[in-house]
Amino acid sequence: MASCNHLCILSLFVLVSISSIDVSLGARRLLDTTPPASIPTMPVIPTLPPMPSSLPTLQKPSVPPLPSLPTMPQPTFPSLTTTQPSLPKPTLPPLPSMSTLPSIPKLTLPTLPATFPTTPFFLSPPPAATSP
Repeated sequence: MASCNHLCILSLFVLVSISSIDVSLGARRLLDTTPPASIPTMPVIPTLPPMPSSLPTLQKPSVPPLPSLPTMPQPTFPSLTTTQPSLPKPTLPPLPSMSTLPSIPKLTLPTLPATFPTTPFFLSPPPAATSP
């Protein structure tokens, strides 16, 4: 989005710079002059030769096979024990008991009026202008 804004600003700057008086007068002067006596002729573009109907086949290069990797000796690992040592069971202290909860203060809101006063100035249309 920012690049679009920059592009718009740049195009407006170019438009203002091109539309100056000197450029307009120069363009008018070029339009008022007579065309040149002879217009140069365009050179003739040579045509390309036709493409061959079939493509030649190329030989496939012979690639030597990749060498095979030597087999590496496999390391031996020590055996792991499958039994886990037993951990003692953690015991939590008892939670404190709360016999009574603190009371929450009661919040009272003021009552809202059932009807609102009307303002005739804002609700009525303006008086019609009388024309003679």
